[in-house]
Amino acid sequence: MSVLIFIDINEEGQVKKTSLEVLTYGSKLAQQLGTDAEGVALAPAKEDLAALGKYGIKKVYQVSNGALAHFDAQVYTKALAQVVEQAGATVVVFSNNTDGKALAPRLSVRLKAGLASGATALPETSGDFIVKKSVFSGKAFANIKITTPVKIISLNPNSFSIEAGEGTAEVVPATVTVDAPKIKVTSVQKQKTDVPLAEAERVVSGGRGMKGPENWGILEDLAKALDAALACSRPVADAHWRPHNEHVGQTGGTIAPNLYVAVGISGAIQHLAGVNRSKVIVVINKDPDAPFFKAADYGIVGDLFEVVPKFTEAVKQLKG
Repeated sequence: MSVLIFIDINEEGQVKKTSLEVLTYGSKLAQQLGTDAEGVALAPAKEDLAALGKYGIKKVYQVSNGALAHFDAQVYTKALAQVVEQAGATVVVFSNNTDGKALAPRLSVRLKAGLASGATALPETSGDFIVKKSVFSGKAFANIKITTPVKIISLNPNSFSIEAGEGTAEVVPATVTVDAPKIKVTSVQKQKTDVPLAEAERVVSGGRGMKGPENWGILEDLAKALDAALACSRPVADAHWRPHNEHVGQTGGTIAPNLYVAVGISGAIQHLAGVNRSKVIVVINKDPDAPFFKAADYGIVGDLFEVVPKFTEAVKQLKG
């Protein structure tokens, strides 16, 4: 009996920030259950996996196989199922990021395990196993009871604080049967960005109020001053002002940064669905009746082309 945590590793071999969140979460859950927390890494890692012990895990199962170099949900799921069985895990924890959303449901079917996706807090374990999760695009919460012998949880990114202490994990090679991928990766095109949008703690986002791609420089300056990632609304991406990987909203990426600065975005419900879990929302718009102001923690009514440069300068002065 143990809590097994999926360690998500990017193609550069670095452990993703969201994995550090689930490592802390899984370790706390293991303490509640009176058992050990362990991790599993399938992709090649350049980091010292033993050092992940400082987040509370006792052991890391490492699978070394060339077929796992590129993420393939079907191949990963079969390999994970074998590690779950070897570890005797009764709870499996993922981040509810892109990879977790692909793996958790597949593993749930393969193991006939109950799944609660989008968890926002540690489960109640004193009686029944009950997981609190967000529903209706973060507008409400639901309590999900899992009764199966093996339970699967995926944790919403940025909903649980990372805690690091001291400790070293034992790295154990795991031998599993890995299928050859049915999909062949012929090339990889990586988005060049200083801060990955999905893991960014601060995000600056622009909408149609920017009037055109030639004006994006003022947002880039603000994002640089804030050490933030850039994002945009769907109309901006559809107009090819910005790449589609920056589109956030119901039909784009779902993010939960500590700070979300919306510039020239009216705040349609479809956009809010992708950003309403942000800790603090700042809205800059010249229309005082823009719907986004109802969801904002702070709002500035004014011409963004006057406000944003002043905002950027104020941030630089504060940091300097």
